[in-house]
Amino acid sequence: MNDARKDWEGTEDAHLAPYASKSAKSLGRRYDEPPHPLRTCFARDRDRIFHSRCFRRLEYKTQVFVNGTADHYRTRLTHTMEMSAVGRTLARILSANEDLTECICLAHDLGHSPFGHEGEKVLNELMKEHGGFDHNLQSLRNVEIVESPYPDFPGLNLTWEVRAGLLKHEAQVEGRTLEGHPIGPFQSLEAQIADIADDMTYHAHDVDDGLEAGIVTPGQLETTAFWRQAARVTKERYANLSEFQFFRATIRTMLELQVIDVTREAQRMLNDLNPASVRDVMTAPQRIVSFSPEMQEMLNEFSAFMFQNLYFHHGVANATQESVSMMRKLFLHYIRHPETMGRKARERLQTEGLWRTVCDYVAGCTDRYAIEEYLNYGLADD
Repeated sequence: MNDARKDWEGTEDAHLAPYASKSAKSLGRRYDEPPHPLRTCFARDRDRIFHSRCFRRLEYKTQVFVNGTADHYRTRLTHTMEMSAVGRTLARILSANEDLTECICLAHDLGHSPFGHEGEKVLNELMKEHGGFDHNLQSLRNVEIVESPYPDFPGLNLTWEVRAGLLKHEAQVEGRTLEGHPIGPFQSLEAQIADIADDMTYHAHDVDDGLEAGIVTPGQLETTAFWRQAARVTKERYANLSEFQFFRATIRTMLELQVIDVTREAQRMLNDLNPASVRDVMTAPQRIVSFSPEMQEMLNEFSAFMFQNLYFHHGVANATQESVSMMRKLFLHYIRHPETMGRKARERLQTEGLWRTVCDYVAGCTDRYAIEEYLNYGLADD
């Protein structure tokens, strides 16, 4: 039992591919800690993310529909869990590190604002003179600074590999490093898997929510090549489904088709490039985990369809705009009255400054809490 961590590290060496991230070869943590006797460093990181407050708050943050609209619509938390399941599946197929992949999936939206991408857009506008706002960078801030449950160090003190995996946009910047180690030009295979699992998941589950809401119709979906292909496969498999069963089965098929496509494309790239290390993956001539050109073309069309018919639909957009207007007023209230923020936020004012501290605080709000605070301070009259 005392050798459980070492045993698992040995299992990784024996079964993971040479290009996979091995926990025993991690670049470590910002603050030194003795290794855990039972868990690998990535398994330990996963548990720290699970137990964090910012992870629990994802349950009450918008995915597409403002939280509380209905019981079955996805939230940031359910999106994250579905994405994590897809990520682990891909990691297992590609002999990558499942624990590290899961960590990046679980942490990727920890910094997301309330009220979805419109909330992120508003925070970026409010912060344009103060460094801007990006939810990926905010996820890193949360695990390094904002979320600090431990007495020995700030943040969660996650491994370098997890934190680097949250910097998917930054990795494309030439020469970008994290603590002296390059994070690009491409990311580790595990980070690439997490990135594409994010896209794959919302391509399918946003359709599910849109259909349930009655905003997206089957007739509209039939205009897209991706839906038609998924529907054709579903009909070949099942002869006598009710309309409801057919829609649900087709949505599952959408996800399956993407997993198969990405797996084949990644395996083809791995065979062609034959990377022998994590660094080989990161410095490869091109990204390894991606959709085939044919699938990418279908998904581009499908994404455009979803923006037009779901994300920008007045039934969704009006509710979201009303909510982000509340959030804007709440943000400016905290700028004028920082003493009304929580104790931990007030303690960071000296080190982080007023605007960044307020941004951290508002980004951490759930939809529900932001609305409650807005009403509590009577901001509807402003």
